[in-house]
This record gives sequence, C-alpha cells and structure tokens, in this order.
Amino acid sequence: MTQQHDTPRRGPRAAPGSPISQEPDATLPSAQGDDGSADVSLRPETLSEYVGQGQVCRNLDISIRAAKARSETLDHLLLIGPPGLGKTSLAYIVARSMAGRLHPTSGPVIEKAGDLAAILTSLERGDVLFIDEIHRLGKAVEEILYPAMEDFRIDLVIGEGPSARSISLSLARFTLVGATTRAGMLSAPLRSRFGNTFQLEFYSDDELAEIVRRSARRLGVIIDETAAMRVAQRSRGTPRVANRLLRRLRDYAEVKAAGRITGDVATDGLELLGVDRAGFDSMDRRFLAVLLEKFEGGPVGIETLAAALGEDAASLEEVYEPYLIRCGFLQKTPRGRVATARAYEHLGLRPGREQRTLFD
Repeated sequence: MTQQHDTPRRGPRAAPGSPISQEPDATLPSAQGDDGSADVSLRPETLSEYVGQGQVCRNLDISIRAAKARSETLDHLLLIGPPGLGKTSLAYIVARSMAGRLHPTSGPVIEKAGDLAAILTSLERGDVLFIDEIHRLGKAVEEILYPAMEDFRIDLVIGEGPSARSISLSLARFTLVGATTRAGMLSAPLRSRFGNTFQLEFYSDDELAEIVRRSARRLGVIIDETAAMRVAQRSRGTPRVANRLLRRLRDYAEVKAAGRITGDVATDGLELLGVDRAGFDSMDRRFLAVLLEKFEGGPVGIETLAAALGEDAASLEEVYEPYLIRCGFLQKTPRGRVATARAYEHLGLRPGREQRTLFD
C-alpha cells in the first residue's frame, strides 16, 4: 500500500559528521572553511561581486530574476569545471539571492539512499542543496534523486519480504546545485534533469588581478598593481590559487616588508614559495625534468613517469598534467607523454635529439 504525505517532512538538525551540515548561517561566506579561515571571507556574496565567468553570471542573473518574479524556485543547476574556479561560491550566491539556506554536501559522503532521503526531507521551500563532485554518487543514490528533482517526491521501501511496503514522501520545492570536475562521468539521465548547465572557464590575468586586489582589501593588505598582476600571472588561471598565494605573500610582507606587497616583494616571496613565472611549483618542474632528462622528452607512458617520480599515476593525470597540457608544455599522444619545445626552453635545456617531421 502506498501512503501519500501532502506536507513535506522536516528532518532533525544534522549532527556533526553527517552527510550534511545545517548551521543557521550556512548561506554566509563565514560558514565556509575549505581553505582556512582567511579564505572564508574572500568569497563573493552577490553576482555583482563575482569576478569573471561573465556569460555564466549573466545567464544565472536572468534565471534568478525570472524565478523571483514568478515566486518560483530556481531550476536545478549543474556547474562544470576544474577545481578552484568558483563553483561553490556560485552555489552560495544562488542561495543568498533566492533567500534560501544552502545545504552543502558531496557525492562521496552520501553512501546510502537513506542518507540522501534524510537530507531531502529536511529541506524547506527555496532551500539550495549543493552536491560537490556529484559524478561520484552511487547508482542507488542517484535513482532516489531522479523523482526528487522532477516531481519533488521520493519513493522509499520500508521493511523486507512480504511485509515490505512502499511509501511516497512529498518534498518541499528546492534547487539542486551540482558541481563536477568530470562531466563525462555523469550519467545521461542525471545530466538531463538539470535545467541550467554552465561550463566554468579558467580566468584571465586581468580577472585574477582584480580578484587579488579585492581579496587584499578584505584582508587589509596593501598591494600595488604590479604585485597584483605578478600574483595573477602565477595563479594557473584559478582564483583559489591566487588567494592562496596572496595569503602567503601577506605573511612574507609582514615579516620582510612592513606589510606592503610591492612588485619586488611579490617576486621575492613567490620565488621563496617555489612558484616560477609560469605558475609551476616544484612538482611541475620535476615532472618536466624527468620527462626531458631521463626519457629524452618522450613519448613515455604515464605509469613509467609515475614510477620515476615516485608518485601515483592518477595524481599525475588529474592534478599536474592538465595545467602542463593547457600551457603547451606537454602533449598527450597515443604512444605516451611528449614534451614540447616550450618545456625545453622553460627549463633551459636543449633537445637531446632532433624533432621528428611528419614524413619520418
């Protein structure tokens, strides 16, 4: 027998360590701590404060305005892009703009269908459920999510064997914001249920410099234009990296330069951190050095490189390779990884053998 509940059920406030945290001020930037307390205050609170991703922000602003004008909840939103580009910040902005509370969680944390059911039944109208790394949801959990997204209900089976019965619980109308770094791993049925899908791009140096200047004001740090641009140029196109470098330069300036970050102070501080002019850290340079010096620039397989570096192959593929490829220092071919001429030039090396031509 199926029982219908006309009003959404309210679950108890989640305990620490549960798949979801429901603090009273969850929509405030001060509630976030993924990069430390200093990074918390650096999150933009409105779309007007959000730097970069112009097309995404314009489309999102229209959707929010239209939903508010109709007194409706915002369509479910899927954000795609590499780590550190502002997907979580956009989720908080959506919650604040829609006057709802943000309930953050992540795909790996939700292990059972019951975990997701507990979260969904605790949502109130207008709330935003943010699932980071949504592509890592289990199949059983994902099946529960389908009717929740489309019909705002969940179907649960209680009991076992002949005494088992199905119940259908109505949910408050909410907005799901999913974030993923690997869109190809999302199932087609899940992806099709999002009303808005946005691809976040890497930031330009000018956009990152603006973010650095804004973050410096919030941190009470004095930084000049030259220093802001030098930080931006070494931030790998990512605001999270820019803010991290700014915090480290703040420490350096307080000890070495009376708290003021000038161009020279920024250069000296970044060199001390081991971040070069291309934004490479020591591991990036080791990657290229091993490829160039031990394997003559390639081609070489990722497993062989991992063994030579003493690192995990998956870490090399997911953390280090994408930036090297995007900057044109590395090529990924069917035969393996191959260094480009820019890699030799950057490390001050000469190719150990002549480059092959198309007809060799």
